[in-house]
Amino acid sequence: MRILVVGAGATGGYFGGRLLQAGQDVTFLVREKRAALLAQHGLHIRSALGDADIAAPPTVTAATLREPFDLVLLSCKAWDLPQAIEDIAPAVGEHSAVLPILNGMRQLDLLDARFGADRVLGGQCVIAATLDADGTVRHLNRAHSLGYGERDGGDSARVQRIAQALAGADFESRASSHVVQDMWDKWVFLASLAGITCLMRAPVGDIVAAPGGRDAALALLDDCRRVAAGCGHEPRETVIERARGMLTEAGSTFSASMMRDLEQGHRVEADHVIGDLLARGEVQGVETPLLRLAYAHLKAYEARRARSTDGSLADQAPRA
Repeated sequence: MRILVVGAGATGGYFGGRLLQAGQDVTFLVREKRAALLAQHGLHIRSALGDADIAAPPTVTAATLREPFDLVLLSCKAWDLPQAIEDIAPAVGEHSAVLPILNGMRQLDLLDARFGADRVLGGQCVIAATLDADGTVRHLNRAHSLGYGERDGGDSARVQRIAQALAGADFESRASSHVVQDMWDKWVFLASLAGITCLMRAPVGDIVAAPGGRDAALALLDDCRRVAAGCGHEPRETVIERARGMLTEAGSTFSASMMRDLEQGHRVEADHVIGDLLARGEVQGVETPLLRLAYAHLKAYEARRARSTDGSLADQAPRA
């Protein structure tokens, strides 16, 4: 199976690198600068579960991509998705499958519109990884799983072929007959975690130790759960109980990557992770006051960041 991995950053670099390490036919779709770095220095993964060093991994750029691939593994930031969709167009042939592993659900709408729903699988991943300044992929914990499947729940021949290709790689992979619900389950938890840690600018342990913090975290989780329920994808009670436990664990240093991005002044996926969930709730008539507050907070941050980038926001508070 010929696999095109879109991007060689933290997520794409990790899963694509592990597949290469297992001997799979993998090519990375990257920008020219990243292609040059990979050619010169290789792809390096550092993980408590085992390192990987791959010399000169195969790469292609949008300008040189010419032929279809069997599987397109799409991992990119939400703001890069429209351009990524155009970039991968030559790789999506009649028998190609696109496997997006972005958070949320909006990517399915955009991919369906461009390539047709029959070519787009459901997918989601669980991993904490970052890209060092030198381009090394650093795996931050022990979670590294990838779930995928037909969105109608069927057990197709292409899913079986994908399962065979992923089976030998050094990460957990699972074909799911309920992949869309899996995606909703993750979205509900992620939006809750990102929303509360960004609002409070603190990890879970500090939030639940503050007066009213635990109640706020659980109220935001309930907002997200009710949106999913209104859309026909309410998580099972066991899923919600696990989320409650993770969002209220005393002393936890757990926080969303969105909060870390926000604190560092980086771009955040406000519209894709929080805004789209809020919009779907509005369509269903679901009241979500804390989710709305979390979104307003993130949009205010984005506006302030835009002014700062333009140089119109002072670096220090005005003096009286």
